[in-house]
Amino acid sequence: MELSPFYQDLLTALNTGVITSIGLIIPSALGGVCIGIAAGALRTFGPKPVRKLGDAYAALFRGTPLVIQLFILYYGLPNLGIYLSPYAAAVTGFMLCSGAYQSEYVRGALLSIQRGQYYGAQALGFTTFQTVFWVIIPQAMRRAIHGCGNEIIYLIKYSSLAYIVTCMELTGEGNTIASEYFRFTEVFMMVGVYYLLLVSCAMLILKRIEQWLHVPGFGHQEG
Repeated sequence: MELSPFYQDLLTALNTGVITSIGLIIPSALGGVCIGIAAGALRTFGPKPVRKLGDAYAALFRGTPLVIQLFILYYGLPNLGIYLSPYAAAVTGFMLCSGAYQSEYVRGALLSIQRGQYYGAQALGFTTFQTVFWVIIPQAMRRAIHGCGNEIIYLIKYSSLAYIVTCMELTGEGNTIASEYFRFTEVFMMVGVYYLLLVSCAMLILKRIEQWLHVPGFGHQEG
């Protein structure tokens, strides 16, 4: 059965858009996790000026709307002579915003690790960096994985804001077709299905990661 021109155009546009969305989500998620781990560790174990700087970063990007951050990166930075492509502006904004939230999950997880392990590693001759990197962070990440996973799910959904800086991802492509055919309900229902599939795939991947990182008995206290 041959599809009508509307559905042919819709599927072509959405398939193109979802590829762009995935190209936004993967580097943003990876970058956000790396920034979150680094910022969370520095906010917990860094010297006081570094902790203050990390807290200011987290407060800034958690306390302002993502859409404003994207506008500043794409439309505001050219006033300072810095020009970012739509894709670069979107990925940069997503990484910085996601990293701020991730850092809070990581910081909480780091603080939950008993200080005795830190002192024990120091007694064995570990440097502060070795203690944090090899002893504390691996345990903390197992406790932070749920919060970090939720933030990645949020990232998939707010990647839809990329089109406001002219990066034509899934929502942008759908909006173009909806405006052309004036069939907004059908188009955005299909866009919603695509996002649901992306989130479902991400949840399966995160579940596998949780299972891979799981250590029997870790995080459970004896009754």
